[in-house]
Amino acid sequence: MLEKRLTKTRIRAGIWEGVLSGVASQPTLEVLLLEQPISGVVVEPVTGRAGDWAVRVPVPAEVLSEGVQTFLIREAGSDQTLAHFTIITGVAMEDDLRAEVDLLRQELDMLKRAFRRHCLETM
Repeated sequence: MLEKRLTKTRIRAGIWEGVLSGVASQPTLEVLLLEQPISGVVVEPVTGRAGDWAVRVPVPAEVLSEGVQTFLIREAGSDQTLAHFTIITGVAMEDDLRAEVDLLRQELDMLKRAFRRHCLETM
């Protein structure tokens, strides 16, 4: 079984780009910011590289505000995060600590939802 891996290649002109490897058939990805989906995600096969998919995520200007925004990329219907990227606006960052804390908060929220769902299903 192939291991899924999403690797960032660049961000340019407001579009995050990466390559998803280890997926045999066309994946359906979702990108979330503050648990809200971001539309316009494009997944296309990479020419000449079976199992690799080019991923493009547009970053809408309306979601950018001062502070830290962490975008989670995952396979639709799954709670497993394949990758994430963080955009920091309005303030200079000496280090990436606030971005890491923001990511931890979002992952903790996902775990809480999954735990609550598990508790409901096992009752």
